[in-house]
Amino acid sequence: MSSIAVCPGTFDPITYGHLDIIKRGAKVFDQVYVVALNNSSKNPLFSIEERTSLIKDVTKDIPNVIVDSFQGLLVDYAKSVNARAIIRGLRAVSDFEYELQITSMNRVLNEEIETFFIMTNNQYSFLSSSIVKEVSRFNGNISELVPPEVEKALKNKFME
Repeated sequence: MSSIAVCPGTFDPITYGHLDIIKRGAKVFDQVYVVALNNSSKNPLFSIEERTSLIKDVTKDIPNVIVDSFQGLLVDYAKSVNARAIIRGLRAVSDFEYELQITSMNRVLNEEIETFFIMTNNQYSFLSSSIVKEVSRFNGNISELVPPEVEKALKNKFME
């Protein structure tokens, strides 16, 4: 039986911190579904199609990664792809409280799906998509924060 995990996120946009978690998860699980959330409580800069396209571009060299998107309950998506695990990245202690709430609710909804937390590499512990967008909006250097494809997409987006 193969091990399948889901790595969810808004990925608006995907950063090197996200890629760190995805790559490390792909070493542990046979298959990792990286799924962009269509979260109605957020107002993303990139459309769901743009986000999934960027994720596909930057994960194309990871053979066991499948990129998708969804709207709804994460545990329902996980069940639909036969995943038994959810991968979540943690940057700092401040992330833990929020993640604990989400994980606890997911356990109530489906106790067969486990959540695995991966601590991000220290060099990305401060990194968030929001920070990247803010720096990019004011033409700051983000080359060490995101892959070149994402940097180009951000520049194009802010030139519109």
